[in-house]
Amino acid sequence: MKEVLDRERIPNHIAIIMDGNGRWAKKKGAMRIFGHRHAIQAVKDAIEGAENLGVKYLTLFSFSTENWSRPQEEVNGLMELLVKTITDEVPMMMKNNIRLESIGDLESLPPNAFDKLMEAKRTTEGNDGLTVILALSYSGQWEITQATKRIAQKISEGKLKVEEINQQLIEDHLETAGIPNPELMIRTSGEYRISNFLLWQLAYTELHFTPVLWPDFRREHLLAAIIDYQNRERRFGKTGEQVKS
Repeated sequence: MKEVLDRERIPNHIAIIMDGNGRWAKKKGAMRIFGHRHAIQAVKDAIEGAENLGVKYLTLFSFSTENWSRPQEEVNGLMELLVKTITDEVPMMMKNNIRLESIGDLESLPPNAFDKLMEAKRTTEGNDGLTVILALSYSGQWEITQATKRIAQKISEGKLKVEEINQQLIEDHLETAGIPNPELMIRTSGEYRISNFLLWQLAYTELHFTPVLWPDFRREHLLAAIIDYQNRERRFGKTGEQVKS
């Protein structure tokens, strides 16, 4: 796969819906948290693979606002795993010049998880290589609702006029303000939906779906997704002839 990969056309921003941990665990006769624990290696492979290829941004859908409705035992286990993973991976991020960012309703996280996340972000904020963005307690509808509220507040305060609202203004009020939209979105586990993830940002993103369950995801799967992306013609509403001219 490396021989057919065009290193001049690596997407700047890749987003991943990391799906299939529970099904992976069920296949092995184990509890769902077992799958989440074994997914850490997949996260490492995705981060290290993206960094080696020169990807600039990698957004990982780590925990959605809907995930709070899961059994409390699983939620508690996920939060504990989040704290441990963030703490354990900071040295690797510093070694590889990786910056950690996050999007979502972070104030809804347990205090320990929130504190560890903020500490890791402060530690890595000076790094200028790959930026890893964790989407935590996040959903696209929540994000757009929050952006709408912020814009409405500015209008009510007289700081903004309705006629000044345009696409760029909305983007400037999203969680991802200042971050380019993903060129490629990968979803594992064979599901064909985006599940309330980056609803605004994925408008022109190439979507890649793989049957691989997330704990089994490795660098070769990332390469396969990028090669699939490179074999597509991105037209953005234009004709194929216009793009080629």
